[in-house]
Amino acid sequence: MQTEKKPLVIAIAGGSGSGKTTVANVILERVGVNRIIYIPHDAYYRDLSSMDPSERSKVNFDHPNSLETELLITHLHELKKWLPVQMPIYDFTTHTRKRETKSIDPQLIIVVEGILIFAEPKLRELFDVKIFVDTSDDIRFIRRLERDIAERGRTMGNVIRQYLETVRPMHMDFVEPSKRYADIIIPEGGQNQVALDMVISRIEALLKPFEFPE
Repeated sequence: MQTEKKPLVIAIAGGSGSGKTTVANVILERVGVNRIIYIPHDAYYRDLSSMDPSERSKVNFDHPNSLETELLITHLHELKKWLPVQMPIYDFTTHTRKRETKSIDPQLIIVVEGILIFAEPKLRELFDVKIFVDTSDDIRFIRRLERDIAERGRTMGNVIRQYLETVRPMHMDFVEPSKRYADIIIPEGGQNQVALDMVISRIEALLKPFEFPE
C-alpha cells in the first residue's frame, strides 16, 4: 500500500496474566480485524535451540534480554513504511523458534502487546497510544498458572517456582515501573467495560481523519 499516512501504533502492556490479550482482542473485534495487525512481543523470544533442553528452562524469560526486541523494532519501522514483515513463531513448549514465520502485511493500525514493551525506550518511542492493563498480583498468578499448565505443558511446581524466582522479581524491576509511561491505565483488564468503551472511543477519534481501504 502506498500512502503518506503512517500507521497508528497502539501498545498494550501489563504484567503476566493481567488481561492484555483480552484487551487486544476487544480492540480487534470492535475496531475491526480488517483494519488491524496484531504483534505479540512474545513471538520475539530468542531462539534457544543451540542450548541443551535441560538448560533452556533455567533462562530468565521475564528479563528484557530474553527477547529480540531489536528485531521487533526493525519490523515496526518496516510496517510504518508499508512493507510486509516475517514475524517469528515461537514454541513455548521447547523454547525455540519454528522454522516457518508468519507473514504480516501492513495495515493502518498496529497493535503491539507484551509485558516489557514499555521498559524498552527505543521501542516505546514508536508507540502512539500506550495502554497499561493493571490487575492484582493474585489474579495474575492464577491466570498464569492455568495458562502455562493448559497451553505450555508446564507443571504446577514448575510454574510456581518460575513465578517466585523470576516472574515476580522482574515484574517489580521492569513491568511495574514502566506503568508511568502509559497514556491510559485499565484496572482489571478485559473486565472493565467502562474503561474499554473509553479506549475504543479514543481510538475511533484518532482514526477519524483516515479513510480505510476496503
